[in-house]
Amino acid sequence: MPPSRLLVAAGGAGWEARLLPLLAAPATPVALARRCVDVPDLIAAAAAGQGTVAAVSAGLPGLDADVVARLAREGVPVVAVAVDSPSATRMVQLGIEAVVHANSVTADPAVLVGRVVELSAGGARPMVGDGGPVRAVGGPVDGTDGAGAGRLVAVWGPTGAPGRSTVALGVSAAAAGAATETLLVDADVYGGATGQMLAVLDELSGVLAAARAASTGSLDQSALAEAARRVSPRLRVLTGLPRADRWTAMGPAALRGVLTRARQAAPLVVVDCGFCVELDEELSYDTAAPRRNGATVTALEQADLVVVVGSADPLGLARLARARHDLRDRVPGAHVRLVVNRVRGGLGWSRDDVSRTLLRAIGEVPLAYLPLDQSAVDACWITGQTLPEAAAQSPLTRAMAELAAAVGHELDALAGAVPPAVPGVPGRAPSRRHSRLRR
Repeated sequence: MPPSRLLVAAGGAGWEARLLPLLAAPATPVALARRCVDVPDLIAAAAAGQGTVAAVSAGLPGLDADVVARLAREGVPVVAVAVDSPSATRMVQLGIEAVVHANSVTADPAVLVGRVVELSAGGARPMVGDGGPVRAVGGPVDGTDGAGAGRLVAVWGPTGAPGRSTVALGVSAAAAGAATETLLVDADVYGGATGQMLAVLDELSGVLAAARAASTGSLDQSALAEAARRVSPRLRVLTGLPRADRWTAMGPAALRGVLTRARQAAPLVVVDCGFCVELDEELSYDTAAPRRNGATVTALEQADLVVVVGSADPLGLARLARARHDLRDRVPGAHVRLVVNRVRGGLGWSRDDVSRTLLRAIGEVPLAYLPLDQSAVDACWITGQTLPEAAAQSPLTRAMAELAAAVGHELDALAGAVPPAVPGVPGRAPSRRHSRLRR
């Protein structure tokens, strides 16, 4: 087996001087590939294929979750050297694969070499000091045991404003009204609308503040609570980007950290996603480029359930069918349910007509139909309230409550708690009409 090629970015830390003589020894299973002066140098060396593993100092300037994710895409796992437990925990939150204590490396550099060999073999576990475990990224990191982790619902849909934000907020408010602690995350990278819909006009974006903290590994429960706004007793909101050009601050790795922490903060997390899932940056640049739609794809990949929203008109249904095919290609493992919004009698189509159309086009029928109720939506936007607050008796409010119950049933079914529901008739046996559609 050839020796591992190590990229070292110590940032002037003292443990590097102890490590280098060991790497120069002929019998060592790890060879020094390059001493990198900073993060850009490290990324360039990884992109050039110079190393197979990277060893970094926890205090290296510019080291964040996006850097770790970029190294992972280049096939270069990372071992971090931390001076204390808080910095070690921060490294784990960034997605670092293994962590060792600086004092251990200074006393015996072979400790670091051993971790490098394990990473090269694909068998390393996040470690600190003499081998005490550090909980991996994606799990609890601040004293919780991970029990009761929240479930995540992503609300997505095609271009044309089919009502993604209205559905995301409506489902969140209905779930909160049914005594479920809910956190709504506005992750639309083309411009968040939730803050304006709720008349939350703070200059600071909640999701932007949380993403920044996640990117540096400092997002804990208190930081998330500070970033989120409570709009009802059981509903909190991370408001979206104040301007569309701020999307670069919400990369895939940062949003993944936000969603991981959000699951620990609430039993139900609802994510309002942007419409586009194309990653055309990979085709437009010779080198890695920021992926504007990477945050949307990340939310869809992390979701337990994806609710795809489309309009009931002919153009909306055509866009919905194409978007469903795109979603299958981009996130093939997603568990998806369709929602048809803005249903109205003036179209001359019944719900069975819509179901037949979608069944013929994509092999699925909607989980729910939401009526066009512009007066209720207007009341919400004018007052900055949710549907149950501004229009408690409206048809749309009742339909949102039924959709929230159907979503909860779907999540329970995924967890094995209840039998799966029949799309279009939540919680009931198949009707004769739906049975004929399936045949």
